[in-house]
Amino acid sequence: MGKFGGVMREKNIWMKGNWKGMRKRQGTKTGRAFLVFMMPSFLGVLIFVLLPFLDVIKRSFATAVTGQFNGIQNYKTIFTNQAFVLAVKNTFRFTIVCIPLLVVIGLVIALPLSKLKSAGTVKSLYLFPLAMPTATIVIVWKMFFYKQGFLNLFLTRFGEWTGLWGEIHKDYLGSSAAFWVLVFSYVWKNTGYTVALWLAGILGIPGELLEAAKVDGASGGQIFFKIVLPNLKGSLYTIVILSFLNSFKIYREAYLVAGAYPEQDIYLLQHLFNNWFVNLDFDKMAAAAVCVGGFLFIVIMLLQHLWDKQET
Repeated sequence: MGKFGGVMREKNIWMKGNWKGMRKRQGTKTGRAFLVFMMPSFLGVLIFVLLPFLDVIKRSFATAVTGQFNGIQNYKTIFTNQAFVLAVKNTFRFTIVCIPLLVVIGLVIALPLSKLKSAGTVKSLYLFPLAMPTATIVIVWKMFFYKQGFLNLFLTRFGEWTGLWGEIHKDYLGSSAAFWVLVFSYVWKNTGYTVALWLAGILGIPGELLEAAKVDGASGGQIFFKIVLPNLKGSLYTIVILSFLNSFKIYREAYLVAGAYPEQDIYLLQHLFNNWFVNLDFDKMAAAAVCVGGFLFIVIMLLQHLWDKQET
């Protein structure tokens, strides 16, 4: 028994050592595979994103012409610039208004669609605005919202029919109403992908949970707030991030509708950057880009923190 026990102990030690060696080799192979797959993406981000942004940070502390270091003078200049303050205010207002509208409207549309057998076909129709060229959309908005446009024509006819008012020739794109025209354009164009993301989340909820809740006597409201919404947190996070980033891409519509110097309620950061670029104010552009990039990073990290906190 003594020799047999010794042999067994040696065998166990050998097996443990061999197992550790196998795990170590497997971990090494996994690490190599990870590096092989991630390296091209990392190099792309490094070369085309990180290094250029580091150069922008460097230029934000220098003059545009000579490249001489001037400390935080560029940052002082932009924060006392009325155009920059106006653009930040309008962009922030636009984002705060549009994201909740887009999230709620998308969810309201997605809930009844999820119960249809032809939800996939209807979802494709909602994605149609994303495929339309921006110039085409702008032409439609101009035909609809200018002084002699379809909206004023409809309101005039309605007023004459009811006797409530006379002719209307409001310039929606040249007044404070331009902000709400831009909001409408953004929500109309981006509702499709929001509905698609909500549908993916809703259809991913196990049907057994919903059936069990119905059997237990839960009402429709209880099922929505206790089961559906908690299971849509991942979709909500994705939609908010995408909507937040897309809200900074509305410049094309605003520029094509009203030009580089639109009505002040829709003068956005993108207008400001475009005008500074035309005027070769690269020092101010660099400082403003660093501030905007830092703000976007902080907001995304904050949303990620809130998401991780709710998950735990």
